[in-house]
Amino acid sequence: MGRMARWLLQTEHRLFYVFNHKMKHSIFDTIFSWITHMGGATFTITAAILIGLSGGDTWSSAGWQSLAALAFSHIPVAVMKRAYPRRRPYLVLPEAHTCTKPLKDHSFPSGHSTAIFSVVTPLIAAVPGCGLFLLPLAGLVSLSRIYLGLHYPSDCAAGITLGTCAGLGVVAMFA
Repeated sequence: MGRMARWLLQTEHRLFYVFNHKMKHSIFDTIFSWITHMGGATFTITAAILIGLSGGDTWSSAGWQSLAALAFSHIPVAVMKRAYPRRRPYLVLPEAHTCTKPLKDHSFPSGHSTAIFSVVTPLIAAVPGCGLFLLPLAGLVSLSRIYLGLHYPSDCAAGITLGTCAGLGVVAMFA
């Protein structure tokens, strides 16, 4: 492994420990254990469908676009998880804190980060003002994945990128 690769890996591990150790607090344990589910399949699919079924052309269209982006975004996630079988940080890094029922599949990229960003991107494109609430919320979902020891920062960054690109792609198709 080259010097640059070693430096990147060490930097990522240090960043992981900042969120996973230095932020450790019982209040954050509760908040992040709850908020992480907002990036899960049940929440994101339900939210997109409910918004799609809502009245009003703008919100309804954005909801269906969110659902389409969610579906499209998970194709590259499934492919990448197989192509890059990265073990989750709590399985690799000593002293990593994790949640009660941690996932055991591959870490890269973060599916929760992908999902939440694929859902919020069309909503923000349709109603930009809601970005003031939705972007920080989506960011907290991604941060929760690191805090809970389930993902490295680069897993979340890749998920954010995939979800945002899927959302923007779907919005562009409907424009």
